[in-house]
Amino acid sequence: MKDFLKKNKYRILFMVLLCAAIMASFQYALTPEKQLAVLQPDQFDPTLVDDSKVFVKKYHEIAPFKLVNQNGDTITDEFYDDKIYVADFFFTVCPGICPIMTENMTLLQEEFKNDPEVLLLSHSVTPEQDSVSVLRAYADKKGVIDDKWNLVTGDRKEIYDLARKSYLAAKKNKFGGEYAMIHTENFMLVDKEGRLRGRSYDGTKKEEIDALIEDIYILKESYRKED
Repeated sequence: MKDFLKKNKYRILFMVLLCAAIMASFQYALTPEKQLAVLQPDQFDPTLVDDSKVFVKKYHEIAPFKLVNQNGDTITDEFYDDKIYVADFFFTVCPGICPIMTENMTLLQEEFKNDPEVLLLSHSVTPEQDSVSVLRAYADKKGVIDDKWNLVTGDRKEIYDLARKSYLAAKKNKFGGEYAMIHTENFMLVDKEGRLRGRSYDGTKKEEIDALIEDIYILKESYRKED
């Protein structure tokens, strides 16, 4: 037996490697390719969705918008045409989850800073307080790259409608007056067609940011396959 193994060791090694390669090929072929869901309002927690959208099951897209960023520039939905982007809601003096969310958004900024296909968008839920100058100071403090990441302010009703009718990322605040809202920690992934993709990602958790980065790459790859 020893003589047989000695004489045929290279042949045996070759067969072992060949079998391993075949098994790996089968495993790859049988493993379904991950695809990101296209999200609809009826899949969300109803408290995050405006009553007019809560039963919508298809064709949901981010509504057109016109806001102002940290440089005083007008930012519309056209700025994000043919782009993948991550959106969230915050305010500059938030003492709770916002600093963590902003820090984690900077991780996305760093990951995709040289990738013009991927952008970021943060909406202030206190637009009266978060003026252009306030947003500019906040952006400088947090290391925001202007070409990559817009911090936007604007009309309160428009931001409220975006949060609860488009991005589905805020709860209605019954005690804050008209169009008051309580933003969540959610980061939302938006594709080039303006659709919500994947799932809601907890912007306060590093492992969720890692998952979001992975899903952005999956989404990018899906567009390359379509070309």
